[in-house]
Amino acid sequence: MQPKASKYPGVALLARLLGGGAAFYLIVTAAVRFTAKARPDTPLWALYAAAAASLPVGFAIRLNIRGFMLRRAAARMGARPVPIVPGERIGNIDLLFRLLGDFKTGYPGDGMTEAIDAMGNTFNFRVMYDDLLFTTEPHHIKTILATEFDNFVKGDKFHANMLSVLGTGVFNSDGDMWKFHRSMTRPFFTHNRISHFDIFDRHAEHAMSQMKLRLRAGYAVDFQDWISRFTLDSATEFLFGNSVDSLSAGLPYPYSVIPPEAPSGRGRTAEDFARAFSEAQFVIAQRPRKGWVWPLFEVFGDKSEPAMRVVNAYIEPILQEAIERQKALSAVEKKADTEVADDDTVLDHLVRQTTDLVVLKDEILNIMIAGRDTTAATMTFVMYFLAMHPDVLSRLREEVLTKIGPSNRPTYDGIRDMKYLRAVINETLRLYPAVPFNVRESKKATVFAASSATEKPFYIPPKTMVSYSVFLMHRRKDLWGPDADKFDPDRFLDERLHKYLTPNPFIFLPFNAGPRICLGQQFAYNEMSFMLIRLLQNFSKVDLAPEAQNPETRPPARWREPDEAKWDSRKAIEEFYPKMHLTMYAHGGLWVKLMEADLVEAPLAA
Repeated sequence: MQPKASKYPGVALLARLLGGGAAFYLIVTAAVRFTAKARPDTPLWALYAAAAASLPVGFAIRLNIRGFMLRRAAARMGARPVPIVPGERIGNIDLLFRLLGDFKTGYPGDGMTEAIDAMGNTFNFRVMYDDLLFTTEPHHIKTILATEFDNFVKGDKFHANMLSVLGTGVFNSDGDMWKFHRSMTRPFFTHNRISHFDIFDRHAEHAMSQMKLRLRAGYAVDFQDWISRFTLDSATEFLFGNSVDSLSAGLPYPYSVIPPEAPSGRGRTAEDFARAFSEAQFVIAQRPRKGWVWPLFEVFGDKSEPAMRVVNAYIEPILQEAIERQKALSAVEKKADTEVADDDTVLDHLVRQTTDLVVLKDEILNIMIAGRDTTAATMTFVMYFLAMHPDVLSRLREEVLTKIGPSNRPTYDGIRDMKYLRAVINETLRLYPAVPFNVRESKKATVFAASSATEKPFYIPPKTMVSYSVFLMHRRKDLWGPDADKFDPDRFLDERLHKYLTPNPFIFLPFNAGPRICLGQQFAYNEMSFMLIRLLQNFSKVDLAPEAQNPETRPPARWREPDEAKWDSRKAIEEFYPKMHLTMYAHGGLWVKLMEADLVEAPLAA
């Protein structure tokens, strides 16, 4: 039976806390009564006062015993405990609220970068006496994802945090359930299907026409919204065989322009679905940052539940129809479970594995995040960098016109031959990996190797959350060179590739690594490459248009201040507002103006 998320997670936690408190009260009361009988001359108020005064003493003793046991366990393995980031309030509660504030209004990595500067690349962000180990060391991340893969799982805490949205899908499961979900989709993503490019081409043509209409009317375009509609339409056709056609609703206008009419019909349904899915992800992304007390922030109900009602209302009828269609097939008509025809959708393939509505929904939504949200985010950041670096755009467009031509459809072979295109995508993924932070839970005690031979390794206790950030690792100057904070695609082509990445491949992990490496990695590269080629065949220049954006969603002026910018030098120069839930995105969108290319432009000489 599939586990269900609690509708009132805060009430459930309060019940456990009150239950523990009630048990403690009964124990104290019994002790006081026993003492009163033994010493009848002692006033009851004095006994209760003594019991109350013993609480903080007892708690302090418990913490000291816990620390002592931790140090002993570490010493037995020849290791040392991970250093704890010091807070200023009881339980380091100030760190919790600072982290939540940074998550809401800061630059990605704010809070963690300061701790790295003070503590090094591995530390314990302990809040409310609950350990959260954190690292940006590539050899530690390699241990988590590859060499000790079986010892680092998503775990019960992460599963509880994400259950209300991700269910038991591939991103929120371990063991046999993870293997089951992985095996369901593996044949589909390893199959070299030309129909993928058919889908891309159909929706790219529609997307280009919508963009040109808006640009020719004199308006800037929110590229993030535009590419998100393209990926949503492509993803829903890829998954279900039937696109939601969100592009048909028309593109949004700049914030100061009153839209002539609100979207309706299929377009409105698609927008509602996309918005609700994003809101649900934002809710669950905050939970790990709140530690074990997160349900207390949702004491009046699961905050993801209203958004998920919208998501389920859209997706469940589609799944139910596919289930009924599969059940109606005769034994002769049914294909083998693992057989994948070129005209199959993902859902066609999945319903041959299972007709369990919950399993299907969980897997589809997990794929939607992996295949749609991450691609849209990366394409948005690519366009941002092309606007900021016109020399890169010019060189990339020259490669497109030389290798593909001004109007030819991209092919697998053509894309594979475009080295600079891949370098531009990789450099974007380095600075803005779609999934910037991730977390695992240790099953048993282990150690993380020290960075130098003179230091003891770090002790990792059992059942402990360990977070890691490829976002921060990708920006480390000791791993990528002194220009690590600069956008330069040539680092994936020149001598820096062999100096930094080739000898240490775990410093670049935009698609994860080890057994959980992204199955859709090549699919994502193909989709992004295809769309970039089509864009540069149609447009020759791109400029940012911040005046079209709501001022409240532009980068805060305080990011330019030296005290703010010292932790990440990109923070002071960014012209957009990067934020994150489970994946990264541009807060308020990325508003741009593009110049159409000459449609009869001849290919450049090789």
